[in-house]
Amino acid sequence: MIVAAEPQESVLIGGIEKRDIRIVDYDHDWQGKFERHAKIITEAIGGSMLRIEHVGSTSVPGLAAKPIIDILVVVPDSANESAYLPQLEGAGYVLRVREPDWHEHRMFRTLDRDVHIHLFSVGCPEIQRNLTFRDRLRRNAEDRERYERVKRELAAKDWPDMNAYARAKTEVIESIIATAQAAGEACC
Repeated sequence: MIVAAEPQESVLIGGIEKRDIRIVDYDHDWQGKFERHAKIITEAIGGSMLRIEHVGSTSVPGLAAKPIIDILVVVPDSANESAYLPQLEGAGYVLRVREPDWHEHRMFRTLDRDVHIHLFSVGCPEIQRNLTFRDRLRRNAEDRERYERVKRELAAKDWPDMNAYARAKTEVIESIIATAQAAGEACC
């Protein structure tokens, strides 16, 4: 999942967590894991959900990644937590991030911390940015290799938390999105 370059005021439920950043080679099982969780999410909030997409590095065949499945879920109004929060918690997901000042983003995760669900409201520009980035990496081997190289270099460093690592990738992410947009490849 990409993180925008603009400053964010994050509300991390449970506070900052120190986590090792581990990049592993692409795993063909990631798609199946996404599909299993997409089914659980759809069963939990299907009536409140407009779209579900596998995003982030695990959604790009051949790309090394942190073994965390990122799922983008579009709902009518992500600020209306009553439409999905109890259902997702009942399905075993835990609310980790609430960002009312950044597109009303919400992020849930599994207890094993191996699946992140990012909720945005319909029309949010982050939806398009994530899909444009994913699709460009799927289509363009040069950008995919460049992104993987940067991720591996950054993962070798010590980070206070995963968000610091994500912010460090901003320059390469923005460059790849800009290239896709300039080529008329912007999604949705």
